[in-house]
Amino acid sequence: MNKLTAAELMPLEQYARERAAFRARVLRHKALRQLAVGPNATWCFEDRLTVQYQVQEMLRAERIFEPAGIGAELAAYNPLIPDGRNWKATLLLEFEAAERPRALAQLRGVEDRCWVQVAGNARVFAIADEDLERENEHKTSAVHFLRFELAPAMIAELHAGAALGIGIDHEHYRHEVAPLPPAVRQALIADLQDSR
Repeated sequence: MNKLTAAELMPLEQYARERAAFRARVLRHKALRQLAVGPNATWCFEDRLTVQYQVQEMLRAERIFEPAGIGAELAAYNPLIPDGRNWKATLLLEFEAAERPRALAQLRGVEDRCWVQVAGNARVFAIADEDLERENEHKTSAVHFLRFELAPAMIAELHAGAALGIGIDHEHYRHEVAPLPPAVRQALIADLQDSR
């Protein structure tokens, strides 16, 4: 799938005028691309529209209008757009402030234990945090970026109606959603190019 270009972004003045309507559209779109995996983890599956929104918001917040600055934001966010063979998701670990330090210490390595599974196939575990290391010897981060690479046969099976599940298999956090709600499954399968 094509990456986002500067020509596709709204200038700051236009974005200011259209922001409310664009934001409402993106929130409706994102609702079909988010899943709670247990009580403390949310997966947000990214695509061109979600990435465009993030870039537009960064440009707005930082008042960036110079080509070099826009290019830097695109370089930072374009890797989150799936390419037709994979899904890319933001993993958010959400705990109350008092509980957060202990929980994040217990969940070191959780990003590597996130999986997707097409019915009848082995689990596909995430390739996590390719941009930078997000954990240290004491704790993991509350935000991780995940990539799930699917075999062509899995993609074909999903397009043919195979069930899809997702989950986390960590010694301190085991939860799964299987099968996915039909509307979410449909939104995610639309990201995949069937090569049959």
